[in-house]
Amino acid sequence: MPQPPSTRLYHRLARILRIPVRAMTRHTWSGGENIPTGAFIAASNHMTNVDPLITAHFLYDNDVAPRIMAKSSLFTVPVLGWAMRETGQIPVYRGTAQAGDALVAARRALASGECVLVFPEGTLTRDPNLWPMVAKTGTARLALESRAPVIPIAQWGATALMARYSSLLKPIPPKRVWVSAGPPVDLDDLYGRPIDAAVLREATDRIMDAITELLADIRREEPPAERWDVRKHGPGGGGTL
Repeated sequence: MPQPPSTRLYHRLARILRIPVRAMTRHTWSGGENIPTGAFIAASNHMTNVDPLITAHFLYDNDVAPRIMAKSSLFTVPVLGWAMRETGQIPVYRGTAQAGDALVAARRALASGECVLVFPEGTLTRDPNLWPMVAKTGTARLALESRAPVIPIAQWGATALMARYSSLLKPIPPKRVWVSAGPPVDLDDLYGRPIDAAVLREATDRIMDAITELLADIRREEPPAERWDVRKHGPGGGGTL
């Protein structure tokens, strides 16, 4: 049984959800040996609205019950919102005065020895070919303040199950998905330094570099030399994948 247990309801719902997820996908997991015991931050790339389910499935199969940082609008969806609230998932109120509350809740979860699953980009990647884009610095701040290890995770294949920007599942036939975890991101030299913009950006870049390297290995492709930056390139999101 994954540890530490959040609630009995969490595990009951997780066991139920694994049934349709297993029916809809054929998964390839790797890097489970890099999943630590105790508190850690799982940081993943983000391509579709189904990513949290796929990544949480991977973690649960590796004996971890993650607390997922998810956009607040999901908590208002009937049934889903109730399940997320009752199982202690963490709402992120983007662009509001409550935005900082998510980091407070995440720090509390880490202090209790739990795993917090985050998507550092903050939204679906806008890169036309689905590579990770320039990320926000909230994950880096959480890592530097808590000193919890950051485990990079790359996932691929979910766009066959649910297209980017869509909420429509395409479960038939089952889709192949890949999820891989890497060793902890080395942030040791940044601990103890003032957490300013430069340090946050350096930590963020290291986290995203690790995720991108894992994704390149899954895809067997070279990533772009420069990550997509919406401030420079615009919203993007066209592409062919």
